[in-house]
Amino acid sequence: MSSTATGVAPITSVVIAPDTEAAALYTSARIAGFAPEPDLNLRRYPGRLIEHLTFTNVYLGGASHWSPDDIEHIDFALPAAMSDLHLNNVLAQYFPDGNPTSTFRPSRVLEGPLPARVYRDTIEHLVDATDVSGFDLATTVFCYFLPRGTVLVDGTSNEHGSPPDSEHGLGGYHGSVHAKTGTVYYAVGAFSEGTNGIGFFPEGWKNTCAVFYHELCEARTDPDVEDAIRAGNAPHATDYLGWYSPRGGEIGDIPLEEAGSNLGDILKEVKLTDGGGTVPVQLMWSNAVSGPEGPIARKHR
Repeated sequence: MSSTATGVAPITSVVIAPDTEAAALYTSARIAGFAPEPDLNLRRYPGRLIEHLTFTNVYLGGASHWSPDDIEHIDFALPAAMSDLHLNNVLAQYFPDGNPTSTFRPSRVLEGPLPARVYRDTIEHLVDATDVSGFDLATTVFCYFLPRGTVLVDGTSNEHGSPPDSEHGLGGYHGSVHAKTGTVYYAVGAFSEGTNGIGFFPEGWKNTCAVFYHELCEARTDPDVEDAIRAGNAPHATDYLGWYSPRGGEIGDIPLEEAGSNLGDILKEVKLTDGGGTVPVQLMWSNAVSGPEGPIARKHR
């Protein structure tokens, strides 16, 4: 990840556990910029937003590597969280119409073997090969779930050194691929449990759901962040950004940094507004309160 010429701290699109080896690789240049919380507020850059989001889940590795119960839980909880009225009220402040919505399209299980370690170029190849017919690519995010035990790496397979991975705190990341069909937005995450990914809740599916809630909230408020990363030090690199904190990162990054090792402050099971149960999420950053904010009854406009 490179710094841009405008003084913005290194731009990232990942979710990582604080106080881990992976976190140290990302935050060493950002942590010095932490200041009183208002200074961490998100800034509106010229990039696009996805106010009316469509997303779908793609479970990698084949049906034999997935518990039907895990898929059922995630396919209920993630769409419920993304469409919950009180959770979306926190996000309303970041959109022109103040009315973010989401639509879940049926999930699929993708057959075919995966390597034990999945790199960014592996995922980008899968994204490029995904059948995206019938989707509006400008408003759709494809969520790729790695099966239990598979390690996610934020680096390419030919990269030297030890890039961050899910065995050392990496939960997931989001990005985009410029495919022949157009720009395809994606999020990818490890199945987070134990020492792989971000293991906070006892149930792996809950951790995984919270990671993807983080990624989807970031994808709708900052979908073209990877283009900003690719642009590096170019003078107009930040023109690709949507909502981004020059000193803290994306909407989900800042609460993670503020929480440190106290993940229970921001990883919560929240009650759905419609009374349909609870869902595991990570609380997002709210400019309105200059800090992480839970579900609220009144919309931020």
